[in-house]
Amino acid sequence: MTVDVAQRSPLLQVTGLTIDAGHRVRLVDDVDLTVTAGERVALVGESGSGKSVTARALMRLDDALTLSGSVRLGDTEILDCSERQLSSVRGHRIGMVFQDPMSALDPLQTIGAQVSEPLRQRGVAKKAALRRAAEVLSELGVARAGDRLGAYPHEFSGGMRQRVVLAMALVGEPEILIADEPTTALDVRVQQQLLALLDNITRERGLGLLLITHDLGVVAGIADRVAVMYSGRIVEDRPAAEVFADPAHPYTAGLLAAVPRLDHRPHRMTTIDGAPPSPGARPPGCAFHPRCPVALDHCARVLPSTRTHPAGGHIACHRETGHSR
Repeated sequence: MTVDVAQRSPLLQVTGLTIDAGHRVRLVDDVDLTVTAGERVALVGESGSGKSVTARALMRLDDALTLSGSVRLGDTEILDCSERQLSSVRGHRIGMVFQDPMSALDPLQTIGAQVSEPLRQRGVAKKAALRRAAEVLSELGVARAGDRLGAYPHEFSGGMRQRVVLAMALVGEPEILIADEPTTALDVRVQQQLLALLDNITRERGLGLLLITHDLGVVAGIADRVAVMYSGRIVEDRPAAEVFADPAHPYTAGLLAAVPRLDHRPHRMTTIDGAPPSPGARPPGCAFHPRCPVALDHCARVLPSTRTHPAGGHIACHRETGHSR
């Protein structure tokens, strides 16, 4: 019998995560986020909303930032781990796919050396590690994977390089996969191939997936749940079907309206007026209120608290059910 993901214990549980740069600039504020085994969660928002810095904080990749709150992977508190303990988490329990495969790959190292590295760090013999690297690359659709272990990143296309980065994240058999804008700079056809690959891999392996993207259209066919981030805060976190059918927050509604549709050709593209505030110059109250078409008077004064939405999930908005009233 299939167990609903909502009934499972969280594999990754983020509670009250706050990220500061220096002493005065708050990048991310009081973020709660969960991912259960086999669940695909999309974290979406415009560039600069705090998505990528949140993803990197889950693996503590930025030493210059100050983190507080809690990031638990099973029974492990990531924020309390030593560097030695983190080495057993990164690449082994959590795998990460970065948005730019060329910067994620070392141009002077072979594909085989880079994909097998997580296994070599765990003491796996070189021959066995390379054999496993070839198997994972083959599973991800790299033709003649065994013969291409000696190739270098520049010998692969953009789509194939992204598969190599995905193989690096998967070869250590992680419990959860973080994919940070994995379709950036890929054409539409390759984007769809990569998303289908992520869908199949996470289903087959029962992995938790946290997909970071600025494009709600990208996640329509893969996400179980969507968390929408604006100016460092989660403003809506609800089942994907509910978000696409009836977005509760005005910002979510604006993002969806900006997605091109095949069944509707407007005279001009729909956009959200204005631009997101910089982290060091957020307005008082709800950070979205200067751009919000349905803002109330007190939206400019009072920060909305996060509450349960009647149709499931959570929303941070002063309006009773978001934009719809």
